Amino acid sequence: MNVQRWNLLLVVALATAAATPALGQTTATAITPTDTGTPSGASIPDFSGSWSHASLNGLELPLSGPGPVRNTSRLHTGPQAGVGNIRQLVGDHTNPILKPWAAEVVKKFGEISLAGEGYPTPRNQCWPEQVPFVFINYGMQLLQRPDKVTILYPFDHQFRQVRMNQSHAAHVTPSWYGDSVGHYEGEELVIDTVGVKVGPFSMLDWYGTPYTEALHLVERYRLLDYEATMNAVERDAKERLQTNNPDNGPRADPNYKGDGLQIKVTVEDEGTFTMPWSATVTFRRALDERLELVCAENLLWYPGKTSAVPHADKPDF
Repeated sequence: MNVQRWNLLLVVALATAAATPALGQTTATAITPTDTGTPSGASIPDFSGSWSHASLNGLELPLSGPGPVRNTSRLHTGPQAGVGNIRQLVGDHTNPILKPWAAEVVKKFGEISLAGEGYPTPRNQCWPEQVPFVFINYGMQLLQRPDKVTILYPFDHQFRQVRMNQSHAAHVTPSWYGDSVGHYEGEELVIDTVGVKVGPFSMLDWYGTPYTEALHLVERYRLLDYEATMNAVERDAKERLQTNNPDNGPRADPNYKGDGLQIKVTVEDEGTFTMPWSATVTFRRALDERLELVCAENLLWYPGKTSAVPHADKPDF
């Protein structure tokens, strides 16, 4: 036996002996967290790719418990008669989640809409669409990395970044999409967001539901099998108008029979709401990739009204 082979066998033998417990002893297996937020060896759910959502108002009613403000104005004719009228946004200001001042805000926006007028929103004013208002997008694209999750929304190049396995700073500076930190819990991606900025057009939904800087959101992302996904979509179709408009977001792939994606968001804000409430947002796998949808190219948001985007009356060159 040559010297090199003898040395190799000696090293292997010593390593084996060191790893073998003595008689009567047991070994403990340490579960070492990886930089993905899951125990070593555990699989990470794959949420990556492009997803489509068919309803313009993203917040779906929960199966039980307090939920978001819904539209009291309904379509009376057509194939989707009975669903919310997207041309007349009248939020239910009697929803018990609303504190009196917040209910009054929702009521006033509804009165404007009933009068046949429009009111400014983050969407029509080309302002950042804060969470969860940003869920009104017809879809999103999700990018997963060990240290960061990035979410891209089709309208006006909006995006969010989620820092994985980190904590919020002791003092968070408010920003349009807030400070988001995330981790994995089994088959779920959990995102915790605080520090969402309040601006002149800020609201949580189409109906003008306000919030304060005390807003706290917890989003739980999970995959749903095809049947559960379609059941959720059909349930939402009884509440809201569904569309497959390729000009406003990625279309759903009609031939895809794999898993869908659902977000359950829990909303807390002691300044605005009497209790925490929740909603879901259900996505199907998208047929399209990113679309270019630029708000500033569509400044007319209501007849005779333009958004508050600064613009010149004549070129400066």
